[in-house]
Amino acid sequence: MKKFNFRKVLDGLTASAPGSGGSSGGNSGGGAGSGSIHPGGTAGVLREEIQETLTSEYFQICKTVRHGFPYQPTTLAFDPVQKILAIGTRTGAIRILGRPGVDCYCQHESGAAVLQLQFLINEGALVSASSDDTLHLWNLRQKRPAILHSLKFNRERITYCHLPFQSKWLYVGTERGNTHIVNIESFILSGYVIMWNKAIELSTKTHPGPVVHLSDSPRDEGKLLIGYENGTVVFWDLKSKRAELRVYYDEAIHSIDWHHEGKQFMCSHSDGSLTLWNLKNPSRPFQTTIPHGKSQREGRKSESCKPILKVEYKTCRNSEPFIIFSGGLSYDKACRRPSLTIMHGKAITVLEMDHPIVEFLTLCETPYPNEFQEPYAVAVLLEKDLIVVDLTQTNFPIFENPYPMDIHESPVTCTAYFADCPPDLILVLYSIGVKHKKQGYSTKEWPVSGGAWNLGAQTYPEIIITGHADGSIKFWDASAMTLQMLYKLKTSKVFEKQKIGDGKQACEIVEEDPFAVQMIYWCPESRIFCVSGVSAYVIIYKFSRHEITTEIVSLEVRLQCDVEDIITPEPETSPPFPDLSSQLPSSRSLSGSTNTVSSEGITKDSIPCLNVKTRPVRMPPGYQADLVIQLVWVDGEPPQQITSLAISSAYGIVAFGNCNGLVIVDFIQKTVLLSMGTIDLYRSSDLYQRQPRSPRKNKQFIADNFCMRGLSNFYPDLTKRIRTSYQSLTELNDSPVPLELERCKSPTSENRENAYNRSRSSSISSIDKDSKEAVTALYFMESFARKNDSTISPCLFVGTSLGMVLVISLNLPSAEEPRFTEPVMVLPSGTFLSLKGAVLTFSCMDRTGSLMQPPYEVWRDPNNTDENEKTWKRKLVMNYSSSSQEIGDHQYTIICSEKQAKVFSLPSQTCLYVHNITETSFILQANVVVMCNSACLACFCANGHIMIMSLPSLRPMLDVNYLPLTDMRIARTFCFTNEGQALYLVSPTEIQRLTYSQEMCDNIQDMLGDLFTPIETPEAQNRGFLKGLFGGSGQTFDREELFGEASAGKASRSLAQHIPGPGSIEGMKGAAGGVMGELTRARIALDERGQRLGELEEKTAGMMTSAEAFSKHAHELMLKYKDKKWYQF
Repeated sequence: MKKFNFRKVLDGLTASAPGSGGSSGGNSGGGAGSGSIHPGGTAGVLREEIQETLTSEYFQICKTVRHGFPYQPTTLAFDPVQKILAIGTRTGAIRILGRPGVDCYCQHESGAAVLQLQFLINEGALVSASSDDTLHLWNLRQKRPAILHSLKFNRERITYCHLPFQSKWLYVGTERGNTHIVNIESFILSGYVIMWNKAIELSTKTHPGPVVHLSDSPRDEGKLLIGYENGTVVFWDLKSKRAELRVYYDEAIHSIDWHHEGKQFMCSHSDGSLTLWNLKNPSRPFQTTIPHGKSQREGRKSESCKPILKVEYKTCRNSEPFIIFSGGLSYDKACRRPSLTIMHGKAITVLEMDHPIVEFLTLCETPYPNEFQEPYAVAVLLEKDLIVVDLTQTNFPIFENPYPMDIHESPVTCTAYFADCPPDLILVLYSIGVKHKKQGYSTKEWPVSGGAWNLGAQTYPEIIITGHADGSIKFWDASAMTLQMLYKLKTSKVFEKQKIGDGKQACEIVEEDPFAVQMIYWCPESRIFCVSGVSAYVIIYKFSRHEITTEIVSLEVRLQCDVEDIITPEPETSPPFPDLSSQLPSSRSLSGSTNTVSSEGITKDSIPCLNVKTRPVRMPPGYQADLVIQLVWVDGEPPQQITSLAISSAYGIVAFGNCNGLVIVDFIQKTVLLSMGTIDLYRSSDLYQRQPRSPRKNKQFIADNFCMRGLSNFYPDLTKRIRTSYQSLTELNDSPVPLELERCKSPTSENRENAYNRSRSSSISSIDKDSKEAVTALYFMESFARKNDSTISPCLFVGTSLGMVLVISLNLPSAEEPRFTEPVMVLPSGTFLSLKGAVLTFSCMDRTGSLMQPPYEVWRDPNNTDENEKTWKRKLVMNYSSSSQEIGDHQYTIICSEKQAKVFSLPSQTCLYVHNITETSFILQANVVVMCNSACLACFCANGHIMIMSLPSLRPMLDVNYLPLTDMRIARTFCFTNEGQALYLVSPTEIQRLTYSQEMCDNIQDMLGDLFTPIETPEAQNRGFLKGLFGGSGQTFDREELFGEASAGKASRSLAQHIPGPGSIEGMKGAAGGVMGELTRARIALDERGQRLGELEEKTAGMMTSAEAFSKHAHELMLKYKDKKWYQF
């Protein structure tokens, strides 16, 4: 293993200029290449060896599993024997669902919408028809389905497909009204074609329209029922190639379904009517009903209703048949929700849905169409949900959905991912959340129970947290490639409800969804949870198993940045640190809020955006609000949205910042420790002498507007509600640099004209405010606050949008002093470090190269009455050994910005390593994660690249162009976690999980579920002698003889083109390239050589046998003529 040397600069022995002590500018010399060592002008150097175990072989990118509801669904299919469900979408995706844990995602490469899906029942295969007029055959006998064959129609558009049970011939209807037949095994078009002009009567002058239905008769497989859009139905005899009967109706047909005896069929029409037809009397419908139409007088036609888009006619052996249809409601009920109607005998039940119905399927006991169907459930695919109705109970309850289909119940605004978290957390959260589950579900098991799934080798617990636009927060169990909701928290319950008429007056930052969650911070060990919302508030939650009723404590904080003071600084007259007493809120409640009245009108001042409840609030077990902190209006200006958030349970401190400054609050004593503008944090010795000027529009970063457009495309209804946290990337103008800084600058140090400012606040109205320095990253850690410190102490690292890092020193009471009464002091230490671009993340490593975790407080139930409050002491876990506090010890600090990553040695503040990650783009998300017990830096860039770097050397381990930034949803939700895991919101309704671990990529097959399990096809019911004698000729029908090439001939090559899929033998041969292809060809050549050798050996053996036979015959001939004389011949 290669070893890397790190140099420790001894304190007090530096040879650099005195002016460089407070900045990393003099310590970042060296080349621009990553991994270069920067001595920083040291007089004495201590060499230590840290062995990095991670190499590039440990990393590989691969998608693992997708959770959530399929985005923009279009069609539904069900295998009644395997009991698996398939959903097609408008984006060309297919989701196949079985028992919990069996969830597969596959995608058409073309991205064309899926029109229809057809299972090859109990065969482990699926046929999909897409909008680009292509049929695909999917192999489901592998954990990741692959396309075996494709058939592209060139001259006709596909409208409907039908595959009879246990048949290998697929009927395909087209927009021209023709019906083609495809062999499923070879995926070749048969020469047998049913032309529309032969199907209808010759006297008909109009085109019947596209084919909307195809089905073979349950009574006779040799008869095909063809439904045309204009109301024509043709009963086609496949053997005689003629129409046996025709049915005409003056309303358009949407769907048809057979009675299982094959003597009647039912049609649904565009006027909301259902017609029942008898084959013996096709001249007019046997029965016509408009289920939701108003009853009219005799002789008058019933009032038409909305179209019935689909009807299913299912029979039962011991009860009346079920007639189930969607649509058909009366036009006079415009506000009525979409509904599914179930008619069972004389009872009519209307089930209203929350979303429009896309399609539904009736789940039946038998796959045979000529038997009593015995329906037991209805699967209803909605635009944003999937529900299954239990038909076996009279009140038709729905089944409890085991899949996470409600991720998008409210739009997801942020995510967090925690791998290898404390194992007891999942059980604790589930035990609390199960008490609040909805009731009234069906008592039967979920009917979609196909496939097989096991836990696999991955056993560590994982939790995903999602924040939503309505203020709700959901905790999900993401262990073992599954997703199950554990617990739901509603942050809006902390605030008073918005009045209808006061919406704009109460909250003017966002027009809608004022409770939208913007950032979340969770400490799993201490169970402290912190959330910030779009209305400039922070809520701190503590976990308790006990219910309480108490008042919510709130703090109001004024945080402003006076632009005039920044433009004309006066360090001689203005104190560097304002009086903190003026920053403390005058009241902890909202009752004392007042408005400032001017001569021009009422100016809002000291008013929060939301009103916290002042009455005692009942808080159920789970997370309970401990403190609410709100930024208030200042001189008519609304508070800016929060851009960074961090909390420390060990210190009892929460910190957050925005484009105006930084706020630090002691949430134990409920007091504000610091409320200061960003410019004031630098004291009077501001390195850059910041003077905001209007940014140059012609150099504005181009990805900025692209990202803003992406949010509008995917969240058109949230463009006003949730302002993106990534605003414009504005290039700053030149500004004078102090001589001391210029002297100690390294060749790799960035110029002001190359630094980008990305403000994370979205509510800035004026263009001058774009140049404000926002607080973009916060990190609590035990570290060296100053350059000359010899021991570590509590610190807060503050990163800004200009690439500056400040260290805030936290003076906490000693362990012996009571934390609840002794004051806490915070003060900027004067330590400054700099990077290029806005700071994104921090982390620390000890001198051995091990990642240092921030200290935390051991969780204790705050409402447990069994414990003695007076004798109880806080238990802190510091996560470092006592030897690390020795004098002269050091640590490494990793800082990553939008442009680069740096590793500093503290307390010397020497920049050891720098890696310029990107020049043309910017990093959206960066996290220091642990994989294989070693730390690494994971980054996701706006150009779609995922990059992994080793620590502390910053050597590139992985750089893959994975996913281009198409919209801001990905930027807001992408997050890395430990053990090589990551996720993002791939669509408004789905979470995509991926891994960057080579080991997990190799073992992914063992973690996924099996879609196909060997099951015997149920036997058909005994038809009896009379039914077999008079029930039709379906049993003797031979499709192969009729549709095969011998009798039907070949179809025109220009009609459809066969394309071998990547999962077929032809596709595998075509894809045999590179090393694997060479190996395959070498193996084939070896087999051929062995075959030729075998043939040669057989020929040799044959020659030997012939020689022996010749020798034998020669010997016999010799013996015959041995004793004969010459004259005897």
